Amino acid sequence: MIQHKIELRVRYGETDQMGFCYYGNYAQYLEVARVETLRFQGISYKELEEKGILLPVRNLSVRYVSPAKYDDLLSIQTVIKKLEGSRIVFTYQIRRDEQLIATAETELIFVSSKNLKPVKMPQSFQFLIDNLS
Repeated sequence: MIQHKIELRVRYGETDQMGFCYYGNYAQYLEVARVETLRFQGISYKELEEKGILLPVRNLSVRYVSPAKYDDLLSIQTVIKKLEGSRIVFTYQIRRDEQLIATAETELIFVSSKNLKPVKMPQSFQFLIDNLS
């Protein structure tokens, strides 16, 4: 299993009138976690883009369990769930201390920057497939 954990703190500007972390910010938190998970595996989004490969999000789902608030330190556990053809699927658990805040899943597609058509994953991802089980 390929997994990685990051921590980030909810900033004041990320909260709504009720003092809760605004739900739309979770997509950004997931992006940070996803990028850092790949970086931890030696894969750089920047280098992929320089090679003409983009990774747009195809699907995003979030299940909110408990609200995060200003100054909460969140830990995001990211797991690469599936990697096949032109798809990569990540799952996430977001926690404050040990309390579950949210679970999420994103599916991204490898596409050519020239025509935005799906392409096979780069060879640099092959070692990840070997480590998925």
